[in-house]
Amino acid sequence: MGMRTTAEHILTEAVIEAEKAAPGVHATAALVDGAPAPVLLGESRNAVLLVIGDRGLGGFGSLMLGSVALHTTAHAACPVLVVRGQERATGPVVVGIDGSPGSELAVSFAVEEAARRKTGLTAVHAWDSFDARGQKDALPLVYEPGALEGEEHRLLSEALAGWGQQYPEVAILQELVRGRPAAILIERSQNAQLLVIGSRGRGGFTGLMLGSVTQTVLHHAGCPVAVVRAS
Repeated sequence: MGMRTTAEHILTEAVIEAEKAAPGVHATAALVDGAPAPVLLGESRNAVLLVIGDRGLGGFGSLMLGSVALHTTAHAACPVLVVRGQERATGPVVVGIDGSPGSELAVSFAVEEAARRKTGLTAVHAWDSFDARGQKDALPLVYEPGALEGEEHRLLSEALAGWGQQYPEVAILQELVRGRPAAILIERSQNAQLLVIGSRGRGGFTGLMLGSVTQTVLHHAGCPVAVVRAS
């Protein structure tokens, strides 16, 4: 069996599986010549969502996330759903919130996804003294813990303002957790249907397309991860 015939067979099976998973949805297939990442990035310009696996057939087995998945997630023109970890029919949608433009869009995506799945939304804001908003240049010893926690609580509440009224059918749980964001989100992903995050947080280097928290979560999350980029 030649490579093209094999590819056509894979696409045919994918269409069958898609229509079986979502009756009433019309699925189509396209066999395109070209390197995977550039082709997928081109398709993302006219898509509302791009769905990819965490690792392809090539690459190194020790890698947690393949190069195509990483490159596509960093540069796609639409949200990217990376299918990894365990798919669950139960559990909440979890969204990571840090006050960045990307996380604001992530909240919108997550609430709509929770409503579609008929499940609850857990909004997690993890913080510590070293990357709390407005305190980056201060020494840890001069932090006022109570005031700092209050500021972080306001950030979380403001990010969710109005969504409960717009989607009353979605139960929204707020979690303010002190700790490293990546570790907290990976822990919450172990019992979630879906984890939603922005592509970049409020810290780090502006030239990076994917922040360190996002990259770590993509490598280690226990459920599918949706990455939403700010335009």
